[in-house]
Amino acid sequence: MDLTWVIGGPQGGGVESAANIFAGACAGCGLKVFGKREYYSNIKGEHSYFGVRVSDREIHSNVNGINMLAAFDAETVFRHADDVYNDGAIVYESDLENVRAEEVPTLDRPFKERLEKFLTSKGKPFTIRGILEVAKERGVMLYPVSFKGILATLAEEMQNPVIRGMFRMLNVLAVSVSIGLLGLPPDTLLRSVEAVFSSKPKIAEMNRNAANYAYNFASAKFPKYGYQLSRIQKEADTILVQGFQSTGLGKMAAGCRFQSYYPITPASDESVFLESNETFDVENNRPGSTMIVQTEDEISAIGMLIGAALTGTRAATSTSGPGFSLMAEALGWAGINEVPIVVTLYQRSGPSTGLPTRHGQDDLLFAIHAGHGDFPRIVYASGDIEEGFYDTARCFNYAEIFQMPVIHMMDKFIASTVATVKRFDPQKITIERGKLLEKIEGLGYKRFVPSPDGISPRSRLGLENGIFWNTGDESDIEGHISEDPENRIYKMDKRARKVDVALEKIPAEEQVVSHGVSDFCIISWGSTKGPIIDAIEMLRREKYEVGFIQVKLLNPFPTKHLKAMLQNVRTVIDVEANHSAQLGQILNQYLDRKVDYYVLKYTGRAMTCSEICDSIKKIIDGKAEKRQVLSYGV
Repeated sequence: MDLTWVIGGPQGGGVESAANIFAGACAGCGLKVFGKREYYSNIKGEHSYFGVRVSDREIHSNVNGINMLAAFDAETVFRHADDVYNDGAIVYESDLENVRAEEVPTLDRPFKERLEKFLTSKGKPFTIRGILEVAKERGVMLYPVSFKGILATLAEEMQNPVIRGMFRMLNVLAVSVSIGLLGLPPDTLLRSVEAVFSSKPKIAEMNRNAANYAYNFASAKFPKYGYQLSRIQKEADTILVQGFQSTGLGKMAAGCRFQSYYPITPASDESVFLESNETFDVENNRPGSTMIVQTEDEISAIGMLIGAALTGTRAATSTSGPGFSLMAEALGWAGINEVPIVVTLYQRSGPSTGLPTRHGQDDLLFAIHAGHGDFPRIVYASGDIEEGFYDTARCFNYAEIFQMPVIHMMDKFIASTVATVKRFDPQKITIERGKLLEKIEGLGYKRFVPSPDGISPRSRLGLENGIFWNTGDESDIEGHISEDPENRIYKMDKRARKVDVALEKIPAEEQVVSHGVSDFCIISWGSTKGPIIDAIEMLRREKYEVGFIQVKLLNPFPTKHLKAMLQNVRTVIDVEANHSAQLGQILNQYLDRKVDYYVLKYTGRAMTCSEICDSIKKIIDGKAEKRQVLSYGV
């Protein structure tokens, strides 16, 4: 059992709510869920769509193609009908059949030109009817529904004329018809509707009635779609989580008590989530809280973060590429003063504003080298939602143990993903604060006193006898400005020594993760993990053996562990979502060998397991170019 359902509509039209209803209903039936949202950098009107893949086995990514498309606007049909499998289905608003492509203002010219060329080659009119006829001829089932007619009927039955014009409910009708056709029990749909609208009881009741009517309408009017979903035994302690929630929850569990931010896609979702849960209960019924501050810009955000960290508070900020650019100077200030800060960097496509709501792994080298001068920092990457939770706590520990900035690499793909995962276990999180002093005996505390590991005991603001100075200039052991050359050598060597200490103390399994090694071995980082794991399973079913090594600690680079893992590997394949193969550059720099093949994607859309599977087969079969560029979703 493996099905991909996609819903589309105008931005602001409730596409995400509908997808969450579908995902919740499937998860409620015990099915595994993996969903991903795509949208334009537009508040309202442009095309948005959400693909939800469901299965009775573990899944970690999306695939190429669609089993069922649910469309309540014309653009969704135009853009996605050709992606529906030959035995797939399209649920659509029947009133749209005569809409011409030129009547859809949000369709861009290049797409219209490709669409017109395609329909002309098929001898079809440049309309919704034309694209649907092409789909039907290749076997796609069509389910025309007058969603507006359903609203009118509901308005009469409920004696509420307002419902007739509530077009925001079209999304709920589309998902309810879909679930009716797919055969899931109605109780799971209704519970999911209630959960999505739980904060608005009246809206929840109205949508519940609409969902129930649409479900029964579809069940009565249409024969069930050939592909059916059914309830299976639900695994214990399974939850449905969105990507940005995992790091937010990780910060709560790790003891983060301050986060600053300036709104930026896709990082803002995490801070908004934290704001909505600022006060919560912790152990022994003590009230806990995380102060969230929206600042006037990213410069202020990192400034407040540093100030909070100096008080001894566990603190973080969350941003994306353009915002991180503004933080670079203050990052150096934290570096020279050995301030433990955590920056959660949700990558998106650049440069400049780039593709502000699209995916990319473009900022790896930037994160490693941001800021002028030499100063140590840890750059750490999570590969999926579950890792996002536990790695967040690790990043706070690294920051405080080694007293340096930590940049936690996430991205838009993970942020926009919704998936079923094992319930996070806060008991697995340990809080290690390093050399943070609780008490100082006598006078004469020296902040940067020599230490064999380069890490000096840390006072916090307000601690009795713990007076210290900080400055953006080089300083002596007390923190006073110093340009003495011998002191400069001491301070630079002191800070640099911590890099070697970090490589020694961070457990090997937290630096590099082996998912199996073979003659052909993929090396990657970040959110490509899920698609790669699913692709390897697909390859295994076709008798191809492929290894996968996931690099999590990207700076300082775990050369020793990686070399050991690659001893018996014949072919190294770098897979990542950027143009210049940034991890590949690092591998070529640190390893005694060069990368053999590159599999890259930089369209702003995440990789699918299908794409990776096809690319790796070409490599193993000797039919691939050294550099393959993926483009599914164009």
